[in-house]
Amino acid sequence: MSYSNYVLPDEQRVGRWSLNMAWWALFSAMFWLYIAVACANLVGTTDTIIGMVLSIVVYGSINAVLVKFGARTGLTVELFSRSLFGILGSALATLIFAATAIYYIVFEGSIIAVAFQSFFGGDIKHWYMAVAIYILPLVMGGVHKWLDRLNGFLLPIYFFGLAAAVVVTAVTHSDAAIAWPTAPAEVAPIPGWLTTFLIYMGVWIMMMYTFDYARFGKQKDETFHANITFGWFFYIFTFGFNGLIGIYLVSAWNVAGTETGVVEALIESLGVVGLIVIVVSQTRINSASYYLSSTNLDAFFTRIFRLALPRWVWVIVTGAIAYTVMLTDVLTWILKALAWQGVFVTAWVAIAMVYVLSNRHETGVLPEVRRERLSAIAPGAVVWLGASIIGIWFTEQSAFPVLARLAPIITFVLAGAGFWLTSRMAPPRVLSTSEDVHVDEQQMA
Repeated sequence: MSYSNYVLPDEQRVGRWSLNMAWWALFSAMFWLYIAVACANLVGTTDTIIGMVLSIVVYGSINAVLVKFGARTGLTVELFSRSLFGILGSALATLIFAATAIYYIVFEGSIIAVAFQSFFGGDIKHWYMAVAIYILPLVMGGVHKWLDRLNGFLLPIYFFGLAAAVVVTAVTHSDAAIAWPTAPAEVAPIPGWLTTFLIYMGVWIMMMYTFDYARFGKQKDETFHANITFGWFFYIFTFGFNGLIGIYLVSAWNVAGTETGVVEALIESLGVVGLIVIVVSQTRINSASYYLSSTNLDAFFTRIFRLALPRWVWVIVTGAIAYTVMLTDVLTWILKALAWQGVFVTAWVAIAMVYVLSNRHETGVLPEVRRERLSAIAPGAVVWLGASIIGIWFTEQSAFPVLARLAPIITFVLAGAGFWLTSRMAPPRVLSTSEDVHVDEQQMA
């Protein structure tokens, strides 16, 4: 059994450095360079740095809570969501999770395809196909059996590749010639640093990623994982290191502040070595995204349609969906899709935090996961959907620009407060660890 969709027993947990290397695949996404560049072009370099620092603090704090809970319970996002939202509500969580992972596969895969096309030429559709196919053999196994070794090997290539790009750029460009992005002259409805923080809130899917990975950690290592593997130390490098380098390279080489601009800057500075760095970085991040997408597709179809297939089938399905999406004009709509799913994810994080913090002193109980003891829709699902719908409305309306910008924070507050109130009246079901209960696959599926 792979335990992809079941409570992970202690004997299946992995060592701290094995999990650390597996998770740090997400450090090397080109997206982190791009999002910092996009923020800098929007609000200026100074406000971007302030917003990044605030994001590092908040991400580290939230993930520290979720990591310890995930390590203690061994639950996935879907299993944890069962007691909060019911069977159908938890299935929706897995579907949103899987779709978001595919969005990032498409984004990062497109980066590789663009890099190959810019270096070798050819039809971009053929490069999309190559990108979708080459990674499949790498992501067929279980996360704790291969991902740590793959990413432990590739991490130095990415890290020192970016460092080399900075050195080459510094040697060939004087500081006086660098056009650092500055804040716009017009007065914005909210401060630039807050705009940056809200943009990074749109990537709170990392909290769900964290939850699904943290269950592989041993309880004795939870402090290490909460601070180093998934916490503030990770985000200093993921947001700070990547972001500052992205802003510097794009500014120094004076290329467009887009996802292709980041590619151009790396290739301009390092040539074929830059291409290797791009391929390595995207292989690392996509290996993690393929794993999470395939396991959550598996969970969704198992729960809703009772369609139990090997995970390698869902890996292939993920690749096929990603390639199909790449063929569309993805950049015209993917940001809108990510904004909408970001609302759902923000609401999920708020509810998860309220549940974990409200029950932090409870011992001897776990969230109920047995199918026959749970309803299809729990009160938490109504809160989740309601807060998300309101959040999307705030995001899309144009009558109140400030409220549109603040939609993620409004959604977080509404979801957290709403779940706290409903959980007082109808607490999520729990399973006592003192009971002599055998939870088999039929009860879980």
